[in-house]
Amino acid sequence: MNFGKVLTAMVTPFDHHGNVDFNKTTVLVEYLLANGSDGLVVTGTTGESPTLCVEEKVALWKHVVKTVNGRAPVIAGAGSNSTEASITLANKAENAGVDAVMLVAPYYNKPSQRGMYEHFKTIAASLRIPVMIYNVPGRSVVRIEPQTIIELAKIPNVVSVKEATGDLDSMAEIIQQTDEHFSLYSGDDNLTLPSYVIGANGIISVSAHVIGNEMQEMLTLYEAGKVKEAASLHRKLLPIFNGMFSAPSPTPVKAALKMKGLDTGGVRLPLVSLTVDEEAFIQNLMDGL
Repeated sequence: MNFGKVLTAMVTPFDHHGNVDFNKTTVLVEYLLANGSDGLVVTGTTGESPTLCVEEKVALWKHVVKTVNGRAPVIAGAGSNSTEASITLANKAENAGVDAVMLVAPYYNKPSQRGMYEHFKTIAASLRIPVMIYNVPGRSVVRIEPQTIIELAKIPNVVSVKEATGDLDSMAEIIQQTDEHFSLYSGDDNLTLPSYVIGANGIISVSAHVIGNEMQEMLTLYEAGKVKEAASLHRKLLPIFNGMFSAPSPTPVKAALKMKGLDTGGVRLPLVSLTVDEEAFIQNLMDGL
């Protein structure tokens, strides 16, 4: 299943008390849809999902689904390291009307490949909507190996994977050994173009909050055979790709959005606001745009 080329891993807007701000969420959704986002991933890593309670996640899903109103796919981050808890959360996401769920690799308890296969298979069996696997060993410690993903892709409603391994060889193996109905998205902004070149469907991006149109332009240039122009734009965007991860995400991108006039509030502990020097660095990047 192809959800589009540029999907934004959406931040969760907070008010000055640290509560989810639904008015700001509406503004953000409209801004993203008007500026290069083909779809939205809600309550993922960038959405500070570890600090959101279940009730907040459900309320966000319902609000975003209502705001989007069918104009773009809405994918809900609904995974955890507990299979039963993931089933409960994923079913709440389905009932909230999302188009798909994204399930992260089980973190902390370090299951085997067979354990991870059974984890995702069991959750998928409880759902009617599509499932995207989220492979992010930098955060979850465990890595879902390509062959495990290839086997999971044979399950009818396991339709996609977000590969945040930074491993182009593994991405190529997955693309080569899954059918055309299974999509692969890079989870690393700096690999947007390289992964697209080897057959990825697109990117689930943090940087798309501020350069979504430019990322769309880069991929369109490549599709049109203007490879040198696409590569040149990639090089120009690279400082932004890397800068959005110059401090724990999503702190830099929330600062960048505020500099663009779109205040999405601060971050929740244990994340903290940028230092003066870190903020100046992000300001310089934004000035360069």
